[in-house]
Amino acid sequence: MPKTTQFCVSLDNKPGALARLCTSLKKAKVNIEAIALSDNGECGWVRLVVKPIAAAKTALEHDAYHFLSQHVLVLEPPPRPGVLAQITGTLAKAGVNINYVYGSSSEEAAGILVLSVTDVDRAAEALGEA
Repeated sequence: MPKTTQFCVSLDNKPGALARLCTSLKKAKVNIEAIALSDNGECGWVRLVVKPIAAAKTALEHDAYHFLSQHVLVLEPPPRPGVLAQITGTLAKAGVNINYVYGSSSEEAAGILVLSVTDVDRAAEALGEA
């Protein structure tokens, strides 16, 4: 699943806002595979990689969330030192800028890495994921 759709959902920075969003997606039987939240004090953006994408979009529209969608790369790199340096170096050599990245990993299992890049197709090709 190297290329996928990510949703960026606007939320008020108030208690329960994220819980309501997660509950909305749960009711729609949507699995959250990756999540990141950033805020500016008053509001926040939640970035989500989910399955199934169509059900998430329907739920977000139904519950009147303000959101955007964009294509991102999702990688499952092996859990070893230097992997992120290799990935970012490969993208730099291909002339692809990384806007932001989030993810996690552990020693026991491959994690996931979500990258927002300037050219998803070129990035996927450079990484051998096309």
